[in-house]
Amino acid sequence: MYTFSSKLKTFSFVLMLVGVLGIGYGFFTAPKTIQDVETILASESHEHGAAHNAHAVEIHDVKAEAEHQEHLEHVFHQLQNKPWAALYVACIFIMLISMGALAFYAIQQVAQAGWSPVLFRVMQGVTSYLVPGSIIFFLLLVLSGLHFNHLFTWMNEGVTVVGSKNYDHMIAGKSGYLNFPFWIIRAAIFIGGWNLYRYLSRKNCLAQDEATDNTFYKKNFKMSAAFLVFFIVSESIMSWDWIMSLDPHWFSTLFGWYVFASFFVSGITTIQLVTIYLKSKGYLENVNSSHIHDLSKFMFGISVFWTYLWFSQFMLIWYANIPEEVTYFKMRIEHFNLPFFGAFVLNFIIPILLLINTDFKRIYWIIVMAGIIILFGHYVDFFNMIMPATVGDQWFIGVPEISALMFFIGLFIFVVFTTLTKAPLVPKRNPFIEESKHFHY
Repeated sequence: MYTFSSKLKTFSFVLMLVGVLGIGYGFFTAPKTIQDVETILASESHEHGAAHNAHAVEIHDVKAEAEHQEHLEHVFHQLQNKPWAALYVACIFIMLISMGALAFYAIQQVAQAGWSPVLFRVMQGVTSYLVPGSIIFFLLLVLSGLHFNHLFTWMNEGVTVVGSKNYDHMIAGKSGYLNFPFWIIRAAIFIGGWNLYRYLSRKNCLAQDEATDNTFYKKNFKMSAAFLVFFIVSESIMSWDWIMSLDPHWFSTLFGWYVFASFFVSGITTIQLVTIYLKSKGYLENVNSSHIHDLSKFMFGISVFWTYLWFSQFMLIWYANIPEEVTYFKMRIEHFNLPFFGAFVLNFIIPILLLINTDFKRIYWIIVMAGIIILFGHYVDFFNMIMPATVGDQWFIGVPEISALMFFIGLFIFVVFTTLTKAPLVPKRNPFIEESKHFHY
C-alpha cells in the first residue's frame, strides 16, 4: 500500500494556502469603478512615456465623449474579468487533465490492453480529482450565469432583445442553444455522467480484486464502451459550451478535437509523471521500462496529433481569410503573439526533440523534463483559448494567474495521492495482470 509522504502533503497544503491568498488578492485589487480604470490607464500611459492627453483633457464632442466612456466601460469589464478568467483557465485545465486520464483509462478497458493493467490504479488516482475539480468548475459556471462576472458575453443583459443597446443579432440567432438554463443543464449532465463512470469503474475494479470470476471486469468492459460514446459526444459539446462560446461570433468544426487533443495528452503525461514519482519512491515494482516507453510514445504521438489540429485549424482559417473567422487568430497574433506561437514551440517542437529518440523515451529525467514542458505548454494553450475573449489586450501573467494555478495543482496533488493510499497499487485479479507484469519488448 502507498503511504502519502508528509513532505508532499505539506507541499500540497502550502500550494493551496498561497494560492487562495493570491486569488483573494487578485479579486481585491481588481478595479471597482470606472475611475479606477482611468487611474490605471493613466498610470500605464505615464509608465510608457506617453502623454495621456486623450483621456485627461476635457472632451467637448458628445460623440467622442460617449466613445470614451464606452471604451472605459469595456476595459473596466476586462480588468474585472481578469481574476475570474485566471481562475477559470486553471480550474478547467486541471479538471480536464483528470478527464484525459479517464478517457485513456476507458480506452485501455475497451481495447483489453495487455500492457497497461499495472497502471490502472495510477490512472484511477489521477481521475479521482474529477470529483472536487468538476464541483468547483460547475460552481464557476453557475456564478457566470448569475452575472458575478462577464466571461460569457452571450449572457449579458439585453443581448438577445431587439432594441437594446447590447443587442447582438448573431448571438440572438443562437439563443435557442446558448441560453443559461439549457447550458447549465448540459453541464450538469456531462459532469454527472463523467463522475458516474469514474465511480462505477473504480468500484468494479476494486470488487474484481476479491471476485472469483471475471464478472466485474466484464461489467467494466461494457460500461467503458458505453462511456466512450457518451464521452466523445459530451466532450465536443463541452468544448463549444465552455470555451468556444466565450467567442460567440466565432466557430470551428475542428474545435472539439483540438480541445480533446490538448487535455488528452496532458492526462497521459500526468499518468506518466505520477508513475515515475511512485517508481522513484520504491512503489510499482511491476512497472518496467517498457511501460514507461509506451506512455512516452503516447505523449509523443498525441503531441504530434495536437500539432496537426493546431496547424489545420489555423492554416485553413487564415488562408480563407473570412472576416468573421480570421478575427479569432488576428486577436491572438496581435495581442497574444508570444503565448500563441510559444504554445506551438512548447507543445510540438520541444516534445519532438526530447522524445523522438527511442532511448530517450525510457530515461526518467528526459521524460520528466518533457512532461513538465508539455503540461505548461497546454496550460498556455488553454490560456490562449480563453483569455483573449475575456480580458482582451489587458492580459499579463500576474498574481491571479500564478495563484490560481498553484491552488488547483495543490488540490490535485492532495486528492490524487490521498486516493492512491486507499487501495493496493496493483489490481490482483484483472485477467491481463500477469501479461502486464511481464510486458517487455
